[in-house]
Amino acid sequence: MGAAGQGLSDDEVRSIREALAAGRRPRVVFTASAGQIAGQVGQVVELTDPAVSDEFVVVRFGRDELPFSPADVAVAPRGAGRKAVEPQPEPEPEPPVAVAVEPEFVLDRVPTPRARQEESRVETVEAKPARRVVKAAKVKAPAGLTVTLAYAEGEWTVAAQQGGKVLAKPYVVKPAEALRMVALVDVPGVHEAVEQILAAERAEAEQQAEKLRAELAEIEARLAELREAG
Repeated sequence: MGAAGQGLSDDEVRSIREALAAGRRPRVVFTASAGQIAGQVGQVVELTDPAVSDEFVVVRFGRDELPFSPADVAVAPRGAGRKAVEPQPEPEPEPPVAVAVEPEFVLDRVPTPRARQEESRVETVEAKPARRVVKAAKVKAPAGLTVTLAYAEGEWTVAAQQGGKVLAKPYVVKPAEALRMVALVDVPGVHEAVEQILAAERAEAEQQAEKLRAELAEIEARLAELREAG
């Protein structure tokens, strides 16, 4: 069971999710990272998607239902009651004590400006609404995207990955498409490397073409001899 200063562990989050699925609302206590409500007790009413926000633990505290991160709450110890989440009623003011005064002072005495100011300030404080706790949800930034153009063993390939997720495994593209992609990179060293690769491929293709032409000429000469012999 997590301590009040450590927050929820992964196992405790899974236990809370199972309890919610069974229709229960586990009690939690706010840790020091929750701020001014540390030590108070609330009820978990929902677990949202942790991939959308780090504050995915929705806790009912008094009349509010607010999102918190697992570090802001811990599993409440046994015996922790709901009374901790309810605002304590203010004690009723004691009735004023009657003071016997003589009639002439009662008729002549009026509240001083200082007394009126203090009385007005007291009434303003009592009429002030209770302060509510508001926490802004944190939006998780998307993972980085990496697109890789590679050349190996006479083939150009393209691959894509976002964070740890593979979006596209390396697949073969035509040299013309690869050249259009390289043209977007304004780096002289990259262009020179591509020109060297293309020059080597052209030389190899010319050698193969020359070899095929020589073989074809030999075959045609042999065919001509066979026709003359026939």
